[in-house]
Amino acid sequence: MTAGSGVQTVESGHQDVVHDVQMDYYGKRLASCSSDRSIKIFAVSGGSDPPTALVTLEGHEGPVWEVAWAHPKFGSIIASCSYDRKVIIWKEGAENEWSQMQVFQEHEASVNSISWAPHEFGLVLAAGSSDGTISVFTYKADGSWDKTKIEQAHPVGVTSVSWAPSSAPGSLVGENTGLVQKLTSGGCDNTVKVWKCHDGHWRLDCFPPLSKHRDWVRDVAWAPNLGLPKSTIASASQDGTVVIWTQGKEGDQWEGRVLNDFQSPVWRVSWSLTGNILAVADANNKVTLWKEAVDGEWSQCRLEKKKVLPCRGSAFALDILSLACVRSDYKALDDSGKY
Repeated sequence: MTAGSGVQTVESGHQDVVHDVQMDYYGKRLASCSSDRSIKIFAVSGGSDPPTALVTLEGHEGPVWEVAWAHPKFGSIIASCSYDRKVIIWKEGAENEWSQMQVFQEHEASVNSISWAPHEFGLVLAAGSSDGTISVFTYKADGSWDKTKIEQAHPVGVTSVSWAPSSAPGSLVGENTGLVQKLTSGGCDNTVKVWKCHDGHWRLDCFPPLSKHRDWVRDVAWAPNLGLPKSTIASASQDGTVVIWTQGKEGDQWEGRVLNDFQSPVWRVSWSLTGNILAVADANNKVTLWKEAVDGEWSQCRLEKKKVLPCRGSAFALDILSLACVRSDYKALDDSGKY
């Protein structure tokens, strides 16, 4: 993790490969997960002191692929997904005392990706699985959960999911059409898809699916739009490329542009809070930052010549140029459907 402009290596305490690391909303706590089946939570000082281990959460029966913090308006809540086909919602009661709020076992194969919806929609979580489906779990006032599923989202397997911003494109310039639930997904069919919820039913919102990759799509990330007319999605692929997909306005066709060919698999992409800087983590153990200029051209940001290791989606949680990074070899697991 970073301290100022340097890079600080953090000993995670995990006994196997670390797959994901996420900062909470305030950048005060960090959660990591691993093939050792555990989740660890650390306190982050924000200075030069290393994070302090707080608690280890155990409940999964296989490698844990991702963790995600819910918005703090709902309390201290973390979601996790695993090769064991489960999604677990963890909630903190007293300080550092966590319990399982809910365990979902809706999938028939590894659950590879999770993403919380913007808080304006309530406590809503999407999960993508190797069984080819996407589940959407919505918390209700009576303490129960509504469960909907997008069947055959990517028939060969879903690798990643990401929600659209709550602000509709164009709302800043007077084109506000209200809140619309949308999410994007990537899969083992080499495509990126966009989904829209209408009257409680999810339907494909891009025809045909977005196809520029030649191998599995490893990650997708929908950029914050701050109410501007354009929608933007970044997708990372096993083929070594990152594609920037843009849609001028609602109903337009999505257009794809290759940001760069990294000559090695690209694992993760993550947007800054303003949506104009993209962090990319590739299999060469590098994180690079890319910035969009006012004319729409993308260029790589210059960083200090220090070794930087792969990171996950909370790259900008502390500061636009603060990378929350962990060591991860991304070793192959024979039948996981993900690595």
